[in-house]
Amino acid sequence: MNGGTRPPILVLVLAAAFLLLVASLVMGSLRSPELPPYVPNAPAPLPVGDSLVGPAVYTVDASAGEHWTRFDFGRNSVVDSTSISWDIGFHRNHVIAGPGAAIVDLGPVSFDSVAEAPAAGYVANSKASWESNPAVGKWYNYSFISHLLTSRHHVYAVRTGDGRFAKLELLNYYCKGVGTACVTFRYAYQGKGPQVSGGLGARLLRR
Repeated sequence: MNGGTRPPILVLVLAAAFLLLVASLVMGSLRSPELPPYVPNAPAPLPVGDSLVGPAVYTVDASAGEHWTRFDFGRNSVVDSTSISWDIGFHRNHVIAGPGAAIVDLGPVSFDSVAEAPAAGYVANSKASWESNPAVGKWYNYSFISHLLTSRHHVYAVRTGDGRFAKLELLNYYCKGVGTACVTFRYAYQGKGPQVSGGLGARLLRR
């Protein structure tokens, strides 16, 4: 047989590389993720008063298929789905702002470095109720190999419906006991103390 009929070496190399890629994708999809040690916080809504809250870490179960899990900074807790006063809502990987609230993306900065929230630039929710707030968007990166979501570690400023401020960092999408759609976030909230004119009361975000 003429040696010239063999497949070129380059074709064999490319075929082998393709098979390895397919195998890695399959193995990644079958591998169970190691869940971080977070567990959802039990709801315990109590007014925080004038106190600065945080930095604190809170975990919400956002896996419910038919409603948003709502969190109120002013009560330092998840609140009932019928509550008319809340600041941010979670549904699986989506995040929205509460009634009258808005969010601004401060970028991949250190959480502790944010001492003030901007006075402007906040974005309210879009009309589509099942979409993330445009400022938050995809707060995560998605791996086509592992099929896992990992935080981009952006910090967000939230202007609440009553004109207070919080800073927020979304940390994780997984936890023990729930699995996926279990969102852990870090935040600080300025409390109900006197505001500074011009919306700069957010300077209280850091002690």
